[in-house]
Amino acid sequence: MKIALCIEYDGSKFFGWQTQRETPTVQGEVERALSSVADDKVTVLGAGRTDTGVHACGQIAHFQTNRQRSAYSWVMGANTALPEGISVLWAHPVDESFHARFSAQSRSYRYVILNRKIRPAYLAGRVSWFHHSLNEIAMSEASSYLLGRHDFSAFRSAHCGSKNPLKTVEHISIRRKHEWIWLDIRADGFLHHMVRNIVGTLLPVGRGEQDSNWVREILLAKDRTK
Repeated sequence: MKIALCIEYDGSKFFGWQTQRETPTVQGEVERALSSVADDKVTVLGAGRTDTGVHACGQIAHFQTNRQRSAYSWVMGANTALPEGISVLWAHPVDESFHARFSAQSRSYRYVILNRKIRPAYLAGRVSWFHHSLNEIAMSEASSYLLGRHDFSAFRSAHCGSKNPLKTVEHISIRRKHEWIWLDIRADGFLHHMVRNIVGTLLPVGRGEQDSNWVREILLAKDRTK
């Protein structure tokens, strides 16, 4: 049978989602935990591969197994075996056509900025701190150029392995409440480091160093060095 999972994790404790040799990853820990429940080797496939430092509150994954366990047993058994920082929220049987990556209709990220002069204490490492004043309205206007289907080559990392740089951004918003600014973005998929590079490009606009059209020029240039 094929089982779908929803997983929550603190990415700062692991070297990203994807399994690596000799370093703890979310995928590796989930596979180890589920294998102990199944008493058999389990391979897990996720909807997306998050990097080190990226947290998840709704990562979807799936695995296949011949072992008969209830949904409750998969969840509780996995959580008993998982280290602190990873939790399985639910498990559901799905039909053979389901695939965590290819069946996903969209993916959403939230990027949080603490915009004040004093550095964060208990939230250090969980939010981005920017001490210069930012104009979130200007950043929001500039971000509108990213809506729709575009070649996002300018916003991918040098190590991005994706063969197709075309992505469709369905929604993007930048909002502020007091000293907090957050960017919400939803797309059919993301390139490696795409979200953090988008935020990094919007910051000079927020500081008043660039106008909103600069973001459009970078997008159209399709050149990471810009």
